Amino acid sequence: MRRLSISIDSFATQGSFSIAHGSVDAVDVVTLSLTQNGQLARGECRPYARYGESPQSVCAQIETIRDKLEAGLNLAQLQTELPAGAARNAVDCALWDLKAKMEQRPVWDLLGLERPAPLQTAYTLSIDTPRAMQAAALKASDYGLLKIKIKDMSGLEAAQNILTARKDARLIIDANEALSAAQLTQFQASLTPEHIARIVMIEQPIAADKVKDYPQDPNSKPILCADESLHGRGDLQSLWQAGYRAVNVKLDKCGGLTEGTALIKAARAQGFMIMAGCMVSSSLAMAPMLMLAGQCDIVDLDGPILLAQDRAHAIKYEKDIIYPPQPQLWGY
Repeated sequence: MRRLSISIDSFATQGSFSIAHGSVDAVDVVTLSLTQNGQLARGECRPYARYGESPQSVCAQIETIRDKLEAGLNLAQLQTELPAGAARNAVDCALWDLKAKMEQRPVWDLLGLERPAPLQTAYTLSIDTPRAMQAAALKASDYGLLKIKIKDMSGLEAAQNILTARKDARLIIDANEALSAAQLTQFQASLTPEHIARIVMIEQPIAADKVKDYPQDPNSKPILCADESLHGRGDLQSLWQAGYRAVNVKLDKCGGLTEGTALIKAARAQGFMIMAGCMVSSSLAMAPMLMLAGQCDIVDLDGPILLAQDRAHAIKYEKDIIYPPQPQLWGY
C-alpha cells in the first residue's frame, strides 16, 4: 500500500524577480511524496496563477485521486485522471521517481534515453531599467546565454545595451505576452543584423490568445518561440501555421514527464527548435526535465539559481553548466 503526503513549501527568491505578469519575492511550490515498500519518491510543481492555478487548488486536485493513487494508480492511468497542468506534473514525476527506485533503474534508462550529461543553461535577468539590466548582464559574466524579461518596448533598449556590453553573450528575449503585434514588428525592425545574429529567439511576444490572429513570417529573424501558447501536442500545428518556429516545453504546463517526453518528440518531428524550460522553483522540479534536456536545443533550467536557498542534495551548477541530479534528490 502506498502512502501519499502533500505539502506547500515556500522558497524566497534572490531579491524581487519580475516578469511581465508581475513580481515575486518568494515562490510557493507543491511537494508530493509517495512511500511504498520503504521507498520514498517525490515530485514538485509550481502552481501558476496565469493558468488559473494556486497551491491550494493544486492540492485539492491531487486529493481527488488520493484513494486511487494510494491503491496503485500507474503512470498510464494518471494521464486521464488529471488534466494537463501542475497537479498532474507533481504526481507524474513522483511516480517516475518511485518506478525508478522500485525497479532500481535510472529514469533516463526507463525512458529509453541516453544518460544525461552536463549542459549549458540560460540565466534569467528580471525586468528593470535598461541601464540596470545592462549592469546585471555584466555582473552575470559566468553566463554565456542570457534570457532577459521585458514588459514593453523599453526592452528593446535593454537588449541593445546588453548585446553591446556583452560581446560574448547570446540572448533570449522573453516578453511573456507583453507586446502587441505592431510592437513586435517594430521591435524586430529595430534590431541590427549583428544583434539579430546573437539573439536566439523572441519568446512569447504577444498574448497567447492572439497568436492565431496575428500570424508571423516564419522566415523573419529572430525566430519566435511559444511559451504561454504551448501546453500540449494539440497546440503544435496551429503554432507552426502562425509562424512560430520554437517552443518552450515546461512540465508544469504539459502535465509531467510522461507528456513532456511525447511533446518533445512531436515538436521535433514538426521541425521546431525546442527549449527545455521551467518555472522558478527548486532543484526537485528541475530533476525530471534534465532527463529530457539532451533532446532539446536550448536549456533554460536556472530556477534554483534564482532562489535564496534550495533543497538538500541540490542540483550542481558550475557557472552556466547544469549537472544531472543525484539519486538522493530524485531518481535512481
